[in-house]
Amino acid sequence: MKLGQVEWNGRITAALFENGEARPIPGYTVLELVDKSERESVDLVEYVKERGTKSASGLSPLIPIRPREVWACGCTYEMSASFRDAEHGTREGFYRHVFTAPRPEIFFKGTSRVCVGPNEKIGIREDSTFTAPEPELAVLLGSKGSILGYTLANDVSAWDIERENPLYLPQSKVYNACCALGPWFVTPDELTDPYSLEMTCTVRRGERLIFDGAVSTSKLGRKIEELIEYLLRANHIPAGSVLLTGTGIIATAESALAPGDIVTITAESIGSLANEAVIVS
Repeated sequence: MKLGQVEWNGRITAALFENGEARPIPGYTVLELVDKSERESVDLVEYVKERGTKSASGLSPLIPIRPREVWACGCTYEMSASFRDAEHGTREGFYRHVFTAPRPEIFFKGTSRVCVGPNEKIGIREDSTFTAPEPELAVLLGSKGSILGYTLANDVSAWDIERENPLYLPQSKVYNACCALGPWFVTPDELTDPYSLEMTCTVRRGERLIFDGAVSTSKLGRKIEELIEYLLRANHIPAGSVLLTGTGIIATAESALAPGDIVTITAESIGSLANEAVIVS
């Protein structure tokens, strides 16, 4: 099942997406559906399937949820850890140590305030010279860590700021329009193997392709359940939170984002997430 949101009758409304068309679920956002399923201890998939209206044409997907919290993971792919060590010149392999250590890197990415959906604008910090896309598989979580769905995410990051000093990570990662989500959530009953996704990322500047990368989630160095377990240690997240699982696609400095660039992230079993980059202050 593909569950997301549309604008319908002047309201942001949850919807099922089937064969390119949306079936609105009157009276609910996705966050409200998640809350209801938790409050009444009902299965989200079964509850939603019974409530979709007839297909409505011409409705484009919006951000699939306004998440209460977004958390993100780093160094979950070997390529990412190696790149960051080379970028920072850490001889002792600081980032590779994070990749191999028992405890993963998890950080707070923000709330719905910093999130955008499909075809909305992602941000380039005005004080950054190397902002890059980070294509990631993201999971929608219940309050006790249950996986309610999978979507695509762009953990947009000002790499030059983190490169200057790793302690600047929050400024590299958290700012206006730094997180894109979409196009919808695919529930676990439909996406049964999250470790067999082929994910691609392109950056286009006008008619020119300036970056093209790909990775398989089979290269993810940690199980998603492990990441969730660490996230929940002494940290009670609210239902409707989203966890980004890390990137294995590394953009080059030559393809640093510029205003007007179009970033498109695709995974066949999920869909595509496209966003234009703009300067934010």
